[in-house]
Amino acid sequence: MNTAQLQQAVERAFAAGPGAISDPSARTVFSEFRSSLERGDIRSASPDSASSTGWTVNVWVKQGILLGFRLGILEDFSGSGLYFVDKSTYPVRHFTSSDGVRVVPGGSSVRAGAFVARGVVCMPPMYINAGAYVDEGTMVDSHALVGSCAQIGKRVHISAAAQIGGVLEPVNASPVIIEDDVLIGGNCGVYEGTLVRSGAVLAAGTILTRGTPVYDLVNGAVLRASDETPLIIPQDAVVVPGSRAVTKGKGQEWGLSLYCPVIVKYRDDKTNLSTTLEDLLR
Repeated sequence: MNTAQLQQAVERAFAAGPGAISDPSARTVFSEFRSSLERGDIRSASPDSASSTGWTVNVWVKQGILLGFRLGILEDFSGSGLYFVDKSTYPVRHFTSSDGVRVVPGGSSVRAGAFVARGVVCMPPMYINAGAYVDEGTMVDSHALVGSCAQIGKRVHISAAAQIGGVLEPVNASPVIIEDDVLIGGNCGVYEGTLVRSGAVLAAGTILTRGTPVYDLVNGAVLRASDETPLIIPQDAVVVPGSRAVTKGKGQEWGLSLYCPVIVKYRDDKTNLSTTLEDLLR
């Protein structure tokens, strides 16, 4: 079936609630849906030039992912080379050399329903969850996580121990989106639908959430999420962990400061993709 037909079938099965569990056609629909996710034919959020953020959430795709959890039963997958017990609808993905995905040995896993493009490098141990979209040339480094529905662009470097949240529910909420050529330093955390524009750099230890204000020293502005839009990190911004003083109450009396991310500069034409984080921050 084409995408429009698949969408209608997924929406019907999702609307059936628990009744879908006993419906063999719902399982057939989900199987085709999951294959489409893994091919990258459909995704939970898509580029959209007409949108205020440049992205549109595909609610029905999120519904389809949730449908898989509803239909699945616990299954022992010990024979797959990894010992785990999970929903039968979401086994581990297996790649061959023809897929062009490099999975270095050492405990990494990619869940069924995730799209991983050619040229992606998976360093052990890392994890990519169902519904995630990881585009060409990206590296997911050791101990890094790409959460369910997270959208990762081309040539992104997700450094060791970085956590990219997903946002599967609510179904109408934007997932975390990392656009092309972004460098995410070690131990970073990007959560709650944050949108990181192309070419941005997050220094090690930077945490971004929907409720986190970001202080742009270059433009003298404070960036925040709104009811309509997520937190958006501008194109080519270089973000580092910072702090701001507490100016009242006991916090002021005790000389306390609170964490805040700070944009200290923007990458320019002289900064190519091979530039190290240390060079950018000098």
